[in-house]
Amino acid sequence: MLRLLHVRDFVIVDEAEISFSPGFTVFSGETGAGKSILIDALSLALGARGDTGLLRTGADRAEINAVFQAPDSLHAWLEERDFDPQDDLVLRRIIDNQGRSKAYVNGVPANLGMLRELGAHLVNIHGQHAHQGLLNTANQRDMLDQQGGLSELARDTLHAWQSWRRALEALQSAQRNADTMQQERERLQWLLSELETLAPQPGEWEQISNEQSRLAHGQALLEGCGRALALLDDESGSAIQALNSATQQIEPLLRHDSQLQSTLDALESARISATEAVSDLNSYLGRLELDPDALARADRRVSELFEAARKHHVEPEELPALQERLSAELAASNAAIDLEALQANVTVAENAYHSVADRLSKARRKTAQRLGREVTAAMQELAMQGGSFEVTLEVCPAGPHGKEAVEFRVAGHAGTPLRPLAKVASGGELARLSLALSVIASQAAQVPTLIFDEVDTGIGGAVAESVGRLLHQLGDRHQVLCVTHLPQVAACGRHHFEVSKSSAESGTLSDIRLLDEQGRINEIARMLGGMTITDTTRKHASEMLAG
Repeated sequence: MLRLLHVRDFVIVDEAEISFSPGFTVFSGETGAGKSILIDALSLALGARGDTGLLRTGADRAEINAVFQAPDSLHAWLEERDFDPQDDLVLRRIIDNQGRSKAYVNGVPANLGMLRELGAHLVNIHGQHAHQGLLNTANQRDMLDQQGGLSELARDTLHAWQSWRRALEALQSAQRNADTMQQERERLQWLLSELETLAPQPGEWEQISNEQSRLAHGQALLEGCGRALALLDDESGSAIQALNSATQQIEPLLRHDSQLQSTLDALESARISATEAVSDLNSYLGRLELDPDALARADRRVSELFEAARKHHVEPEELPALQERLSAELAASNAAIDLEALQANVTVAENAYHSVADRLSKARRKTAQRLGREVTAAMQELAMQGGSFEVTLEVCPAGPHGKEAVEFRVAGHAGTPLRPLAKVASGGELARLSLALSVIASQAAQVPTLIFDEVDTGIGGAVAESVGRLLHQLGDRHQVLCVTHLPQVAACGRHHFEVSKSSAESGTLSDIRLLDEQGRINEIARMLGGMTITDTTRKHASEMLAG
């Protein structure tokens, strides 16, 4: 649940810190005092978009900190993203006067997507204009799916529909372009057959080029290596003989000057290197021979590879990769032109869609019956006695959202026929139905904190008292926060905050304070009687609180 909200330099709030408790909490105050600003601040901490218009006039930046008791279900999510899974979950949001935004989770930088993911597990906010969305049948369908826990099944239906459409489009494309695709297939087969006959191998071009160069210059290699061998190890005047003689001259001198040791070591190293070179040259000359046939084969292979590379506009060493790419393109072309296989894919995708869509339809029918009963029951408590509510599922052609059109229908009074919500519900009735749906949906929700922002607009009297009781009962299972202008609703709260505004040199400022018993009496009396509070309104307020 929400434990604390700290707001600084946000709209008309200079600085406010509010501690929250379990149960049903209400916020009241004069129009324009800033009641809904608190909801906006919390929304910002939960990842809503913000701009410089949210900063208090003259402030450099706005800062919101929201502290929640972290649900156990979030610990794994926090650990996966290297956020410390503490008992308290601290969400922090900063917006400066340049429009730059920063977000933190338990002190670690985060992005807005992460805040929104967390917010989905922490808070549900029902806005004051939510009832207008009820007139949209797409919203009605989504609300039905959410109420039945069918959102994931609805997404599976959408994905199955998209897979079916892709498979069908692939088949239709193949049927339209069969001749063109056959020509492309034949072209690829012809190009690939040439390369398969040539059979270039990875690394072959470098290897055959080196071999061709060696064979072409075999005579020069023989003569040059022979001369080098003679200079190193001939009978007289060779390099090895000279190094041996120099070593013999220096060695006896060591007893007179030890500094010559490094010179002697260098001569010995040179003599060993020259001896190894002689051995290597003898071995090389033993293997080297002139082979005109091998040279002809190498020349022919180099020519074949070079001509193929020139034809395909690639480097010779790229021929093996080209062959692999053409093979993959031919396989894809064969698959694309295989109408039987494409038709089989369509059938599989279509069957998969109908399977998941049928499961969605069955679950929707069950949820629709339950939701109809529950909303009808709630209507009896909201001054719509004898009225009824029904979710109709009209069979329609298969589509991305299933096989039925969802529509909410209502009869406001006994004996009147059920008609589409958009055609019969007045503003007040629509607000009450929206509230009933919100409460019913929230009863099944796993989110710990529920916020109702003036959802009681358009109602009053005994209906308002029923709304207050509903929210109070909901507070037994959730933390419920409600911004209200109705004294009947405010009287049902377990905790009551008053939001007021005042003038200062820096402009209009908002102030939030928790009311004690007498403060609640005075505030509810104000809500009952306006600016002039009399003993009668105070007595009435006391009776409402006592009730």
